[in-house]
Amino acid sequence: MRRNNGGNYTNPCLTMHQPWASLLVFGIKRVEGRSWPSPIRGRLWIHAASKVPEPETIKAMEDFYKEIYAVNGIKDLKFPDNYPTSRLIGCVEVVGCITCEELQNWEELPEGVRLEGQTDYCWLCEQPQKLIIPFEMRGQQDVYNLERKIYEAAVRGLRPVEAPYPVKFPLVDSQDPFSLKPGSLTCLSGTSKASKLEISSGLNNVIAGARVAATQFSKENKGDSSVDSDAGIPVSSRTRNKLKGITQNEEDVCHDAEPNSVTEDLK
Repeated sequence: MRRNNGGNYTNPCLTMHQPWASLLVFGIKRVEGRSWPSPIRGRLWIHAASKVPEPETIKAMEDFYKEIYAVNGIKDLKFPDNYPTSRLIGCVEVVGCITCEELQNWEELPEGVRLEGQTDYCWLCEQPQKLIIPFEMRGQQDVYNLERKIYEAAVRGLRPVEAPYPVKFPLVDSQDPFSLKPGSLTCLSGTSKASKLEISSGLNNVIAGARVAATQFSKENKGDSSVDSDAGIPVSSRTRNKLKGITQNEEDVCHDAEPNSVTEDLK
């Protein structure tokens, strides 16, 4: 049993909507965005919620990742063949959590990774693994512990994933697993003109399209208490100001949703 250095978690799990859940487990999504900082470090199990994603939602998110991977010259992304629901599908290692601005200004990282920073808090994920046979189960809100019997069965079925462009997030202090935390990289914020990310019109468009899809998703699933609020694309105020053609009303809907909505992050 793996223990994490935070909270009373033994085998922490997070329920996410599709397609974001599978994109994370397949290593395509490397940053999990939230309006709250990660309470854990180490293995985080990923459970896919019950809502079946619309084809338009899947396309919007796949287009987003195609665009940001293309920034680093990767144009042959292989996406999951399907997006299972109501299943435990795999896990990732959470190695840190920083603010959106810190991630966007972290020049040591590939630009495509920095572009994933679209929410207030960015959970930095490595070492994705997927289950050969996903386990059917019901999710919960926030981070919760897997039942022991589910954990013991699932851990035997994990297999490493060959991510399209894996990234290593270096710790501020190699002896402290919690050293990569909000505020630990504040020295990067606004100190270098070269560190500022420029969002192209193409990326602008796919971010906007993904946000529209997520907002619609939120309206259809309002009040679903079986899943955490993480299926949308509210962006940080910095990035929001760069997006064009999106009304203030749309921004207000998407920003910092409470746990009973599903619009919280750029998954």
